[in-house]
Amino acid sequence: MTLTYLLSLIPAMFGFASAADQSDEVRTLVAEREVIMRIPVRPRPIQPFLWEEKKGPKCLAASSIRGAALSGRETVDFLLYDRTRLRAELSEDCPALDFYNGFYLSPEDGKICAKRDEIKNRVGRSCRIERFRRLVPKDSR
Repeated sequence: MTLTYLLSLIPAMFGFASAADQSDEVRTLVAEREVIMRIPVRPRPIQPFLWEEKKGPKCLAASSIRGAALSGRETVDFLLYDRTRLRAELSEDCPALDFYNGFYLSPEDGKICAKRDEIKNRVGRSCRIERFRRLVPKDSR
């Protein structure tokens, strides 16, 4: 081992995160046949768009998730790579503000499905996704 390599391990030994760990992208970890995805939550825009909710899918491909944004008291918006936005309505008495610092998903079959899957916050609380709604920009006329 080279000295440079050993020196690069020092921050990891003391628990310091590198700049690469602070990125704003979805991370996937596979541990003993379980897939765990860390979804970053983006802050609310200063001037939010007005969205109209339409019927959404029952499931979405986990690989299509680019990030998330808090959107309401009991909702989280998933931002997808194809530039669509899906709103996940959470189970009752499950405040979305618990997920402001990101959350985790564990897709069993590569899909996230309503009435089946849960999102988990960083301290272990989980909320079931009740349904998805597709969001389209509201016509401002």
